[in-house]
Amino acid sequence: MKAFILAAGLGTRMRPLTNNTPKPLLKIGSKPIIHYPIEKLKQAGIESIVINTAYLGQLIKDALGDGSRFGVNIAYSDEGEPLETGGAIRHALPLLGDEPFILVNGDIYTDFPFENLLGKCPEVAHLVLVENPSFKEVGDFGICGSRLTNDLSQSFTYSGIGVYNPAFFQRYAAGSSFPLGPVLREQAEQQLVSAEVYRGCWMDIGTPERLHQINELLA
Repeated sequence: MKAFILAAGLGTRMRPLTNNTPKPLLKIGSKPIIHYPIEKLKQAGIESIVINTAYLGQLIKDALGDGSRFGVNIAYSDEGEPLETGGAIRHALPLLGDEPFILVNGDIYTDFPFENLLGKCPEVAHLVLVENPSFKEVGDFGICGSRLTNDLSQSFTYSGIGVYNPAFFQRYAAGSSFPLGPVLREQAEQQLVSAEVYRGCWMDIGTPERLHQINELLA
């Protein structure tokens, strides 16, 4: 099973920290943020990782190389201009292959056991949800049994972790740019997306304040 780490964003909410440094290379403790998902994936037995790049992408390539020092193989999906999450998946399909893959946002910190996702083969996707963080009043999705729903009466936040079926994304034109959220909501309406709730450690490192918070917690 392969993994796909999203690392192409502009990091606008992190400015000025991201003026000259891509967000995945900002540090938690002594290591760049992106080192943590790479190491967790390796621990789970994932040794083939695709990383998408756009904004300051060469710096990410220079920092991570071919992945050998992590014990993995890293391939890069270069986008030029960011294609949003859905477009990023479509663009990376030649590198991801035909089997379901694990997707991870490159700006989260978590102790989620990625080995729990090995072997999952969803029709469209299987999402990992978390309790809504303090900065978010309403979540992204609901869950009924093991199915993702759009009912937000008891909502959860998408963690940025999931398993995706590449066959589903072949329907979109190569090079197209589109967000993933509307796609997931449409497929959830048809009960084609499964989900689970994780209640362990998870943080979205999306702003300078949250980066400072996680560094204080781990100090």
